[in-house]
Amino acid sequence: MSREIRLETPLTDADVIPLRIGDRVLLSGIIYTARDAAHKRLIDLMDNNQPLPFDIQGAVIYYVGPAPAPPGKPIGSAGPTTSYRMDPFAPRLMAAGLKGMIGKGNRSQEVIEAIQKHKAIYFGAIGGAGALIAKSIVSSEIIAYEDLGPEAIRRLEVRDLPLFVINDTVGGDLYQEGMKRYAQAP
Repeated sequence: MSREIRLETPLTDADVIPLRIGDRVLLSGIIYTARDAAHKRLIDLMDNNQPLPFDIQGAVIYYVGPAPAPPGKPIGSAGPTTSYRMDPFAPRLMAAGLKGMIGKGNRSQEVIEAIQKHKAIYFGAIGGAGALIAKSIVSSEIIAYEDLGPEAIRRLEVRDLPLFVINDTVGGDLYQEGMKRYAQAP
């Protein structure tokens, strides 16, 4: 049975260890946006022993390239992008302290193992609900890689961002569990 849980960033082991697949989470606080081009740049910084543009300890990265902000709004439509493009980079970021990732779609076995090893969490956001998700974003500021346009790294303040736990710290995988349940349905 899924539960509804409220969490505030930055996340800690105590926040993520009790989470289980299917849990509904309302996330508040500061999160960061980054897609594959930004992830590559973050890893390049790490490879060159240079500081990252934000504190990765306990951080949550949302895989999104938001639409431009309409007048009077902090951001445009902000639906999740497919997560597998970040899989080559995610284990290194988790090893450095990343605690949460938000996107859509399956993750590689390497990422699932890193989630368990580093006590992190993968949240799913609802694809196609970008305008609804944007209502949970209180503020948005580009903090790095403005040249990437919508894929620049942004610092978002969110309030009650609706998410689901897809992969948890004990190896749970909501997609696999869902397929098993579907196969057993009458």
